[in-house]
Parts: sequence; C-alpha cells; structure tokens
Amino acid sequence: MTLCREADPRPDPEPGPKPPPARTPGPDPVTGQGPAPGPEPGAAPRPASGRRTPRVHPAWWVAAVAALTITVTGALSALPGLLVDPLHREFGWSRGSIGFAVSVNMVLYGLTAPFAAALMDRFGIRRVAAAALATMATGAAFTPLMTAAWQLTLYWGLLVGLGTGSLAMAFAATVTQRWFVRRRGLATGLLASAGVVGQTVFLPGLAWITDHHGWRPAVVTVALAALAVLPPAVALLRDHPADAGLAPYGATAPVPRPAPVPGAARRALRVLRTAARGGAFWLLTAAFAACGASTNGVLWTHFTPAAHDHGMPVTVAATLLAAIGLCNIGGTVASGWLTDRSDPRRLLAAYFAGRGVLLVSLPVLLAPEVRPPMVGFVVLFGLLDLATVPPVLALCREHFGADSAVVFGWVSAGHQLGAAATAFLGGVARDVFGSYDVLWAAVGALCGLAAVVSLLVRRPAAQTGVICRSAQRVVRTGP
Repeated sequence: MTLCREADPRPDPEPGPKPPPARTPGPDPVTGQGPAPGPEPGAAPRPASGRRTPRVHPAWWVAAVAALTITVTGALSALPGLLVDPLHREFGWSRGSIGFAVSVNMVLYGLTAPFAAALMDRFGIRRVAAAALATMATGAAFTPLMTAAWQLTLYWGLLVGLGTGSLAMAFAATVTQRWFVRRRGLATGLLASAGVVGQTVFLPGLAWITDHHGWRPAVVTVALAALAVLPPAVALLRDHPADAGLAPYGATAPVPRPAPVPGAARRALRVLRTAARGGAFWLLTAAFAACGASTNGVLWTHFTPAAHDHGMPVTVAATLLAAIGLCNIGGTVASGWLTDRSDPRRLLAAYFAGRGVLLVSLPVLLAPEVRPPMVGFVVLFGLLDLATVPPVLALCREHFGADSAVVFGWVSAGHQLGAAATAFLGGVARDVFGSYDVLWAAVGALCGLAAVVSLLVRRPAAQTGVICRSAQRVVRTGP
C-alpha cells in the first residue's frame, strides 16, 4: 500500500523543455488513479525527447482503427438473426439446432476474450487483431459450403466465434488502458458503440441481400468485409504509445513500454483465480451475464424471427434492429461520459431496470406494421443496449487495476454465456410454445434482478480515500 506523500522537491533530472505547469490534479499516468499533476487544459504533453505531441493525439487514430475492426465484428455478430428462418426452410434444421451453433459462437466469443487480452500483452495488439480478422473471415467464407448442422457449429460457432471473441470488448479495454489516461470512459463508449455501428450499417443491407438473393451472398459479404479491414489494421494499429515516443493521452510524461508477458494462458487463468476470490468479480459477472442474455442472446438473435411471427416483413424487422443500433451509439457514448462523472453502480441499476420494463412490454408492441409505441421501444432500448459497458469496465479498473483488461475479458465471458443460454433456450421455447412471449417475460425479470445485483458491488475508491486520510493523520502525529 502506498501512503500519501509530498512531491519530490528535487529538479527534473532530464534536460530539455519542461511540461506546462499543472492547473488541476489529474490521474496517475500509469494507473489512471490517485493524485498526479495534470496538464493545462487544451495543452499537449511533451515527451521526454522534447518533441511536442501532434495536435490530434495518435491515441485517437489508434482508437479509430480499433473501432473499424470492431465494426466488422459487429456485422458478423448481427448476421445469425437473419439466418434462422432461411436455414430452417432450406435444410429442415430445427431452430434449436441452429440456436445451438449460435450459442457455441457466443460462448467462444466470451471465453476467448481474456486469453486474447493476455496474448496482446505477449505478442501485441496488431498481431492478435490481424489473426482474429483472418480467422473469422475464413469461418464466414466456409459457411456457404455447409450441408449439415454440425458444419454450422464448426464454421460459424468455432471459427467465427474465436475471431470475434478476440476482438471483443477486452480488445477495446486493452486499447483504452494503454493509450488513454484521461477520457477513458468516453473512449470506451466510442469503441463499444462501434460494434453497433457495424450492425447498423450492415444489417439492413444484409437483410435485403438475404431476402432477394439468399443467405449465402450475405455471408460472403461479411467475409469480404473482414478481409478488407485486415490491411489497415496491420498498417495502422500500434501496440503502445512508447512505440511512437509519445505519452498516453492525458499523461504528463511518457510511459515505458511494458515487457512482453510470457505464458498468456497461464496469466489469464492466474488473473481469474485471483479475481474470483472477491465478491465484486462474481457480482459484475452475474450482472453482465444478464446483460448478454437481454441483448445478444434474445434481441439480436430472436427479434427478427419473433417480429416475423407477428406478420412483420424481415426487412422491416432488420431495419428496426438497425435503428436500435443507431440509437445505441448515442446511448453508449453518453454512458461513457456519465461514467467519468457518476457512480457506475447506480448507472448500471438504472440501465437494467429500464431494459427489463421494455422487454416485458415487447409482446404487446409487435405487429405487422410499425406503430409509434414500437418506435419508442426502438429508441429507448437503443439508448440502454450497450450503455452497460462503460460502467462495468470502470468498476473492473477500480477493483483490478493493471489486470483490468484480462478481468474484463472474464466478465465478458459471463456476458456471452448469458447470451448463449438465451440464444439456445429462445429457439427451444419457440419450438415448444410456438411463441417467444415466455422468453421476453423471463429475460425482463432477469434484468430486474441484475439491477439489484449492480447496487451490491462495493466501490474500493471510497475505502482508498479513508486509508489515505488515515495515513496522513499517522504522518502528522508521528515522531
């Protein structure tokens, strides 16, 4: 434990120009926590070499390339909802067997994330991202050739699941952890919304292709999109600010590039073992599992066929999902802004409570045509859909520090397990009951439980402040 202490009065041993004087306290350049002098608002920090950081910090360019990569990942994640009915009609496969392949994809999407985060610490962001794009492009390219249900599980479940899981939110957490000290919540919100941008941009077009030309051209389209993003990812992604001789965004001094961490798999498991000893990890995982169940698992997988059951054309249902994604962008960015300024636990509870009410009301809103209440559902659910990501990641950083990206990967695995369970059980419910109404009610109740669980997570920041004040009293009263 590091006690509070006065600043070292000795002069800076490094020659060259000094950074501008601090006006407000800022976070520590390495951990993002604790008091440290911050730069003058609007001023760019100077590296040790004396070279001034460019007017637009390269961290934002790295974030832009990462967002483009996540956008394509979002397009692949949105496609299964369009494949359920075509595969059922062409091959006669049950919706349960199709849902099983989708659930395998979602489980691997989650379980891959913490190992991918550890691999990025070993081999770098660029190499892992390139390998992931190639893997999911391969899986998508082989999917149109399948003739049996097990091949859907192999190509889409295994290969696409591994590729998209490596570029999940743990990837975004690693980028923001390395490149940002300030505005981490905002950067996290932007990257989280990128996946929804992929759904928004691609989903209406993919629905039109599926409706007019069949499901195979739609799958080939997303495979080509993944291949198209591969060159810019290799050319522009940078592993660490030190590679360009710069400080992270918002830091007052350069941060040395950390040494590669060998044994990525062992490290991921070791971090899990350590995190699992505390209640915060399990509470966050449980809440995020409910998040996955109520978004990827139920809405993005079963909304289109459920709307079609009520007489709504597939292209209209896909357009509504795309509109949810469009609203999601604003909601996620706003949530990141709020997370920088508010208690993330209360934000989570509010998001889950609102989402639960919306899902329970969905069966009475579905109709052959789009009515004003459905428009309201689209807007509100879009604002709440991915808004949970910035506060969950902020809580992971508060509790787990330097290991937060790997821990968030494990928490995201819980998200995908919840999504996989509802993707599979939703298909089974439709086969058994002939309707999705039971599913909407069950997942809505689950969101209510997640709102309560979110409030049970303790915040270590308050405890740290008490320790620091106690340490100051010891210093003042000691000999």
